Amino acid sequence: MQILIQSPAAKPSQSLSFYESLNFKVISNENPVIVSDGQVHIEINPKKFVRAGIKVFKENWKKDVELLKTFTKVHKTDSGFLCSDPSNCWIYLEEGTPSVELTKMECFSSLGNFAGMSLESMDIQKSIDIWACLGFEHSMGAIENGWYAMTEKNGFGVSFMTPNSCPHQFYNPSLTYFNGGKNLPVIDKIKLAGIPIAEEISTFNKEGIVDNVIVKDPGGYGFFIFND
Repeated sequence: MQILIQSPAAKPSQSLSFYESLNFKVISNENPVIVSDGQVHIEINPKKFVRAGIKVFKENWKKDVELLKTFTKVHKTDSGFLCSDPSNCWIYLEEGTPSVELTKMECFSSLGNFAGMSLESMDIQKSIDIWACLGFEHSMGAIENGWYAMTEKNGFGVSFMTPNSCPHQFYNPSLTYFNGGKNLPVIDKIKLAGIPIAEEISTFNKEGIVDNVIVKDPGGYGFFIFND
């Protein structure tokens, strides 16, 4: 199973510039355009019906889809199936393999350490059930604590947050970067690259220092750049 993040792009050149400014590498120049930070691969997709979400590649989804249908509506597409979870993250179940090799290596972008996707879910148990159908298993957290994380066998993680558990803006879906107490230099790099900050967060810092920020790509995909 391979994973590709999908970001809609009304102006592909603008989206590409955003990622290149943050030192993502272009691994495919066209059909599709794909950028990577070494860990996550993002497709910049200009098609008008595309929505922010995730593509999950597998040779055949038919058996999994029958189970998924007990939790959510599943639509047939030309290349597989489409569904969503209670966060309204669109999940594209692609049959076959990606058109380019999605090789993983050390993170090298200006954002720091990639830590998976984050979703704010209106029904966290249903989100868990849906992603379990896709091969994700519990890795951290607990529903009663307002946070639950799951990971698939190749290491890609998804974290679910309950409503009113995150005291900051939240864009569904978002990608998360955790920089282990070394986030201030990362924030400086983001600002130096000319990337607009959607929100500066000081809530978690006892001294009121802005040590977490949120940015968005031109397609609306969120990025949590956190000091954890």
